[in-house]
Amino acid sequence: MFPQVTGYDRAITVFSPDGRLLQVEYALSATKRTPLALGVRCKDGVVLLAVRKYISPLATPPEKIYQIDNHIGAIAAGLVGDGLVLIEKSRIEAQYNRLIYGEPITVKNLAKKVAVHKQQFTQYAGLRPFGVMMIFGGIDEEPELYVTHPGGAFYNYAAFAVGKNSDKVNEILKQTYKEDMSLEECLVYAIKAILPAEEGEIKEDFLEIAVIDKETKKFRRLSKEEIANYLEKAKG
Repeated sequence: MFPQVTGYDRAITVFSPDGRLLQVEYALSATKRTPLALGVRCKDGVVLLAVRKYISPLATPPEKIYQIDNHIGAIAAGLVGDGLVLIEKSRIEAQYNRLIYGEPITVKNLAKKVAVHKQQFTQYAGLRPFGVMMIFGGIDEEPELYVTHPGGAFYNYAAFAVGKNSDKVNEILKQTYKEDMSLEECLVYAIKAILPAEEGEIKEDFLEIAVIDKETKKFRRLSKEEIANYLEKAKG
């Protein structure tokens, strides 16, 4: 429950007496209602993992992991519509960088541009913040992982989880993460990290996983058979 705020949450441009933008905090709360997602960086690449939410047996769940450029993938964790807008923004920025500068955009610069775009939605009346946290993973000279906040901040992480029960997963990551993992080990590790936080049995149909390998610098989405294989190793 949020405390009594006496109207300071009615506009994004109004600070509360203790210096908070309450609409930004509400947007952050929206990201914690989404199914679990995480990114993990290791010496050989980056792993992006998202739990798929089945809204109906007749509906295909929406994607949460997207390719932004050859060397960058992203997870949109939060409101689906807001996420699609930011994915499109990310792809445009990546292609603009190639067109203007003749080179691929760095993961850091992409995260910064999306974070600045988010921040603009906290400054003007009649707007609201994006209810999405974006996890960007990719390869520059080395594997990189960045997270953008609904308020416009962005952070460099070795591993980070967002969504339902993400606090539990982030605690596990803090205690067990090792930088020298191979990409194969990182895949098993990422799945193993979410198992204690998920209610009920996890099957390959409920997972979406992509990797960006340091050697190839290519985004690749894992097949259902590959996910099943790594899931079995994580449970073993």
